[in-house]
Amino acid sequence: MAQFTKTIVVVGGGITGLSAMHYLTRDLKQTDVRFILVEKEAQLGGKMATHYEQDFVMELGADSIVTRHKSVMPLIEELGLQQRVVYNGTGISYIYTHNELHAIPMNSMYGIPMNEEALQQSTLISEAGKKAALNDLTLPNERFTKKSSIGEFLEYFFGEELVKKQIAPVLSGIYSGDLYSLTLASTIPYLIDYKNQYGSILKGYAANKEKFINLSHNKFLSFENGLRELFDRFEEVLNNVEFLKNTAVTSLETVGDKTIVHLDNHDAIEADHVVLATPHKVAQHALNDARLTKAFDALKTSSIITVYLGYDVGNDVLPAEGTGFIVANSDTVQCDACTWTSAKWPNTSKNGKLLLRVFYKKTNPKFAELIDLNEQQLAAMAMRDVAQSLNIEAEPVTIKVSKWTQQMPVYNLEHAAAVENLEQHMHDYYPAITLAGCSYYGVGIGLCIANGKEVASRIASQLTMV
Repeated sequence: MAQFTKTIVVVGGGITGLSAMHYLTRDLKQTDVRFILVEKEAQLGGKMATHYEQDFVMELGADSIVTRHKSVMPLIEELGLQQRVVYNGTGISYIYTHNELHAIPMNSMYGIPMNEEALQQSTLISEAGKKAALNDLTLPNERFTKKSSIGEFLEYFFGEELVKKQIAPVLSGIYSGDLYSLTLASTIPYLIDYKNQYGSILKGYAANKEKFINLSHNKFLSFENGLRELFDRFEEVLNNVEFLKNTAVTSLETVGDKTIVHLDNHDAIEADHVVLATPHKVAQHALNDARLTKAFDALKTSSIITVYLGYDVGNDVLPAEGTGFIVANSDTVQCDACTWTSAKWPNTSKNGKLLLRVFYKKTNPKFAELIDLNEQQLAAMAMRDVAQSLNIEAEPVTIKVSKWTQQMPVYNLEHAAAVENLEQHMHDYYPAITLAGCSYYGVGIGLCIANGKEVASRIASQLTMV
């Protein structure tokens, strides 16, 4: 039996935890370290969960990975998954408002026009609203920093109408929060760099247009059989890792310079380093330390409900070249958005049939009522919303409802300070335990991979210095 001098435990088999474990095993390959990954569910992946039914591939959490993040392709290449990668289909995104679909101009990023032509093309904004948006060309930035509200920043330079009608529906959906409570730093920090460097957000986009050519093409990626392929490959290549699935951490105990990891159905493990790559509430429960309560409680979360509807009809019932819509100012549908999944991701429908994903978010005024509905009621609501917005009356052959209750991090104006406070407490009280994941360091998958890699590098450096 192998003799180990050090033990590293990663708690959480989502993208951050597995990325951390991948880079730990790579960087400490020649050392006598015991690697253990603890995951409370039977399947790895966390909120990246893939469901297969009726020749449909349904992502119950995140549906894809942003391609351009610098952490993404190196990991895919190291895992040998290059040949399995698929990219999103190109198309038009719409905003559904006042019972009509309005195309978001193609030369837009998150609903933000990247040039004057895109601004003028919008059918959502009045002539007065377009004129107000051009103030961006001359108004100087004398008060905003990356810690400022992105909603206030955009409204100051682009005007209220463009923000409320076109930008906010997109950005609030992506970041699961009120635009006026989210910082530039936690959303699109380069906007203020453009404003400060070029005097205008529009001019900044124009000067950097090469970065945004073919905005939709190859912007997102997945795999032939969905994101589960990524986690199956992790488990396959991490053959020197002990996987404890269906196992939950009940508590963590510090004894000298060791951490005792207590588990619900396994002997306790004495660890030299522990990475808590879990939602912050799970980490808070495991640590059970009143000194950390205020810092943990400052971190906020949101909820979302999604409903997949698979039909025995083709994609040609959809508006041509479209990929989905976001809802704004509509009292005829209850949903917040609808992705035309089989049009955007042809690999998700193996027989070429229509697959839609309907979203209900916590920012929805009726969400408190929606979260209490059962799956049958939610499915019926989604079908009504699809019939109203897309005139699709057919009965779905497949329905899959998912509720993610208080699982989506919200990076409000207090988030950065809360994380900094928590980091200081962890350094003081638990130097051998590291917090990681989207609760703290970024909601995008690329950011989670980068966070996992940074954590691994830090721990590996500490071990090799001893």
